[in-house]
Amino acid sequence: MILNIETTADVCSVSLSEGNEVKALKESAEGHSHATMLTVCAGELLSEAGLAVSDLDAVSVSMGPGSYTGLRIGVSTAKGLCYGAGVPLLAVSTAEVLVQAFLAAHAGDVGPDWRLAPMIDARRMEVYTALYDREGTPCSEVHAEIVTADSFSEALAAGPVAFFGPGAMKCAGILTPDTARFYDGIRASAAAMATLSARALQERRWCDVAYFTPFYLKEFMATTPRKKW
Repeated sequence: MILNIETTADVCSVSLSEGNEVKALKESAEGHSHATMLTVCAGELLSEAGLAVSDLDAVSVSMGPGSYTGLRIGVSTAKGLCYGAGVPLLAVSTAEVLVQAFLAAHAGDVGPDWRLAPMIDARRMEVYTALYDREGTPCSEVHAEIVTADSFSEALAAGPVAFFGPGAMKCAGILTPDTARFYDGIRASAAAMATLSARALQERRWCDVAYFTPFYLKEFMATTPRKKW
């Protein structure tokens, strides 16, 4: 059994999975509640399943890119659980989690020549993104992209591209070719981590608990709050 943790966006999400199957899921959509709700949700899941952390095969965390604070909370909690119980730590790409969430909802829409483009919201018209084939296999590296009318031009010229995730809809008015397909409501969730986590466990892609860090992609940039008069 694997405990999956997803905290890269607004929803705090935890699941228990065995193989490719999700056995239980708890989520909190109370904004910015990750620090308080993550351990509560994880504890409730384990208690209801009659499990201790030491009974797990691994703890898997969605490693980013995403919210800087959310990533820190998710990764530090996962590392703490693994260190305390002596179980392996796994990490899966947040972009690939979004791909799995999209395929779970819309696999029937996807043709053989389609490309999938998860979009994680960044500043203004910037997103973190990559291209995947219809099976979820990466075709490019995850990178930061400032979206313009020319973005994804090669992929869009070759066939349909599905854009989804929390950064997708802000790009709908910019990417206008007929081959651009936009899907709203797709978000990263621990419910979409099971297949990725099972594969990482099978391949023994264990992370070093002491030295593993989130995939921030870009350095955190602090801003100064505006004065309130």
